[in-house]
Amino acid sequence: MEHHGSDLSERFDESNLKDKIFISAIALFAEYGLTGARMEQIAERAATTKRMVVYHFKTKENLYLQVLEYVYTMIRRSEKKLNLADMPPVEAMVQLVESTFDYHADHPDFIRIICMENMQRGRFIQQSVLLRDVNRSALTLLEDILRRGQQKRLFNKNVNARDVHRLMSSFSFHYVANSYSFSMLFEENPDATAQRQYYREMAVEVVLRYICP
Repeated sequence: MEHHGSDLSERFDESNLKDKIFISAIALFAEYGLTGARMEQIAERAATTKRMVVYHFKTKENLYLQVLEYVYTMIRRSEKKLNLADMPPVEAMVQLVESTFDYHADHPDFIRIICMENMQRGRFIQQSVLLRDVNRSALTLLEDILRRGQQKRLFNKNVNARDVHRLMSSFSFHYVANSYSFSMLFEENPDATAQRQYYREMAVEVVLRYICP
């Protein structure tokens, strides 16, 4: 049965028990995944009981799916807030790449939860109608920027939104998901602020080189 999503709020009320449980679940699913996180842990972190977790979310699987839907909804919502349709195409693309990089860097739990879902071969993504609808906006946003740039002969006409999204996302995702191993193996005493700025600028350069003639 496909899941049609739930009411996902942008802001949480920490005095609200259901919100406290949800915040707790985000942290624990990011840390341990669906299999490793236990309902008792979620309840303890939220200062409540397992019975109340079940009361609000029924099952751990349902709670996990709502968390998955939430983290994807938030990154798509952040993109829409950029108002890129009002910007010249090159400026809009730069802004989108920088924002994508920053969002990934500032939300490591998002990365961890997506990694966990991929380890499950996307089992819960397949169940969610909401996720397909929500994530379509990532491509429509890029399609508009590319179309406007192509009309002005600023972007290669053979470039498509899906590939640009994969390139942009993969660079940003790798920066966070592999931060510990990559830094320990290939960088000596890195300055975290300088390192982030360096790779942020590289992400922009990589995307522009790919899409520009």
